[in-house]
Amino acid sequence: MSSHPRDLPLAEAQMLVQRAVDKAEQLGLRGGIAVVGASGALITASRLDHGGPGGMARARSKAWISATQQVQSSEHLHRMTSLPGPISAGFVAVSPEAVFPGAGGMPIERDGVIVGGIAASGATVSPFLPAGVAPEAVSADGQPANPEDLLIAYALTIPYEGQHGDDAARWQQRFGDLVVPPQESLGMRAAPPAVSQHELAWAAELSEAATASAQRHGARISVAVVDRGGDPLRQDRMDDAVAGGVDVALATACTAARFGMPSGDLVMTYGAAADALGALGPQPFLLAPGGSPILDAGRVVGAIGIGGADPALCALIAAEVAG
Repeated sequence: MSSHPRDLPLAEAQMLVQRAVDKAEQLGLRGGIAVVGASGALITASRLDHGGPGGMARARSKAWISATQQVQSSEHLHRMTSLPGPISAGFVAVSPEAVFPGAGGMPIERDGVIVGGIAASGATVSPFLPAGVAPEAVSADGQPANPEDLLIAYALTIPYEGQHGDDAARWQQRFGDLVVPPQESLGMRAAPPAVSQHELAWAAELSEAATASAQRHGARISVAVVDRGGDPLRQDRMDDAVAGGVDVALATACTAARFGMPSGDLVMTYGAAADALGALGPQPFLLAPGGSPILDAGRVVGAIGIGGADPALCALIAAEVAG
């Protein structure tokens, strides 16, 4: 038995995210779900169709807080808002992945040890009750609940616990004095498998093809599949793959998507100006090989980035999967 701890295995993390995706589709929500290992490195993340940019980054930040601080992110938020400003600002300065300290993240425990953290956020993934939602769907055992915390509790198969502190007030505002009997509450009931996440399924297929290729080459990699603007649709880090590969994969994917060419080719195309291109947009930027754009009928629809192995191999896998 090794004395060195490991993060939650990728397969288990993917199952947690899939459960959250199933519940999100049942509730009609759009956003991202992320699982971060106790090491602080992302394990997997998925964005539901039409989730819009930004949610994945917020989910990753809250999952990072829960995984590394080993508390619910709501508790971390309470601490940060209770401490003097210079201390909380200093924490963010030395912990850049904790830049969004919102409520909603939960630590993941196995055999008494924290092995990761999970969180959700995005376009309509929030503690607010979506328009048209049935009261039974946002009720847990007869008590008011909120969609964001429902996703996470359902994914972890733990009793519902609201992290945002205002479930009753939001329920009263939307449903008044309506009471849902416990036997009619659907919030924690089994959700059917998601069937309408076509873009996510496409991104997952690409990621799985990349990890299968890496296994054939005897490599451990990280994969990022992004949309045409560079926002992540799917990210995966193979078990025991180096932590830095996560950031390399995302940065090369963003570069390929935003410029419509392999990330390693920008120097040849733009020459001395290539290094300055990263300042033009908010997405991470890296000129290293490993990112390939993905075209549909000649139009750039996204990109795939590979990191964590020899750059030439990363570029080979990305080009192979992108087609």
